[in-house]
Amino acid sequence: MRVLWTTSTLALLASTTLGTAAMAQSEVNLYSSRHYDTDERLYSDFTDATGITINRIEGNADELIARMQAEGANSPADILLTVDTSRLERAKAAGVLQSIESDVLEARIPDSLQDDDNQWFGFSQRARIIFYDKNDVPNPPTDYLSLADPQYKGLVCHRSSTNVYSQTLLSAVIENHGEEAAKTWAQGVVDNFARDPQGGDTDQLRGLVSGECDISISNTYYFARALRTEVDGLSEADRADIGWIFPAQNAEGAHMNLSGGGVAAHAPNRENAIKFLEYLSSDQAQQYFSAGNDEYPAVPGVGLSASVAALGMFRPDDVDLSEVAQNLSTAQQIFNEVGWK
Repeated sequence: MRVLWTTSTLALLASTTLGTAAMAQSEVNLYSSRHYDTDERLYSDFTDATGITINRIEGNADELIARMQAEGANSPADILLTVDTSRLERAKAAGVLQSIESDVLEARIPDSLQDDDNQWFGFSQRARIIFYDKNDVPNPPTDYLSLADPQYKGLVCHRSSTNVYSQTLLSAVIENHGEEAAKTWAQGVVDNFARDPQGGDTDQLRGLVSGECDISISNTYYFARALRTEVDGLSEADRADIGWIFPAQNAEGAHMNLSGGGVAAHAPNRENAIKFLEYLSSDQAQQYFSAGNDEYPAVPGVGLSASVAALGMFRPDDVDLSEVAQNLSTAQQIFNEVGWK
């Protein structure tokens, strides 16, 4: 079942709900760790179509989760939006989200991109892929496990073990290949490091340009952004020698990072919150995620922006991210055991 949203559909939703007591305030309070200016269009279009005002508090995801816990039943938060499955699962474990029922979200968001208890839903994705120096690496690794191959000793740059992207990737390796294989892999990657883990994803790409490393891992939207707009250290000339691989195309597929959200446990404007999450699954909003922030839509069939499409077609890993999230503590233990800083 496909649910297509238009401005008139949103207006109808608003007219049928704004008169109820629960919606009398016509507002929704959003706690968000997404810090992208392009999201402004998401908020303004939702308000224009529904009359529901979005009040925002932005900050670090962990700080927002801690704040919601401290506020308890008196929290004004209606929605938490954040990046990465690990943070969504952290919010669920902290008890700051609630289960909801939405036919729209069930129809629009694939099962693998939503929590088993319907406490969080994914709305955009980034593929975590392999980038390499085309001059120095004639035979780049074609899957994640190959990053541990001794032939790449001293070539690999990666983020630290405290980074949520690193944690979720290792959690996915555990889910797809088992704990022992994941530990062997993590040790092999550590052995292949060109430098101690440091910096963000853009820094891993800049490491290829500077020659500090020849292979790195990054989310696609950092590179796609450089295709669309100027990014320091990643000019067209800088990118000329950078190639990329969507890993594991003959196996599990490319690992996907998720950006998503859920309704707060004590949401005072619960119905408004659900309507906003449903709006984020609309074709219109999904296209904003791609065009505005170089992400992949969570909803199948939504068109990609030119910068994202330029990276090429690939098969994503469709592992259930709710199951992957259960491996996070094991992943951190493995990181500690193998000395991944």
